[in-house]
Amino acid sequence: MVSVLFVCLGNICRSPMAEAVLRHQLREEGLVEKVRVDSAGTGNWHAGEPPHRGTRDLLADRGISVDGIRARQIGKQDLENFDYVIVMDNNNYGDVKKLARNETEIHRFVDFIPDTEYKEVPDPYFTGDFEETYRLVEAGCQGIIKTLREREGL
Repeated sequence: MVSVLFVCLGNICRSPMAEAVLRHQLREEGLVEKVRVDSAGTGNWHAGEPPHRGTRDLLADRGISVDGIRARQIGKQDLENFDYVIVMDNNNYGDVKKLARNETEIHRFVDFIPDTEYKEVPDPYFTGDFEETYRLVEAGCQGIIKTLREREGL
């Protein structure tokens, strides 16, 4: 089984959105049994909380479940237990890199979005634009599935 961990700042907007969307897409593709998906934040401010209301409402409108998703902080063990650690922005990248050993490969989420000019996934906690974030997350999760099919033979 391949494992994917999404990381953002507080683990209530972007990374749980990506976790829910990827799970949904994997289910649609018949791959849900082949990929373990989780999310975490670099901070612990929201530990134990459900995703942000903006994330929950947007996903509910699209029939995407957030059941069982609760905020948590990333730990060193996550870097050893996940095959793909995917961060949402450059600050997350730097924070995870400090936590990681040199051999840990950390991916930027935007690298899975074909033909994007975005350098980071904007944080809707600050921008208020959950739709923009969703569009990027949806495209990036499709790119992740494509990558997993190519690299992992799914």
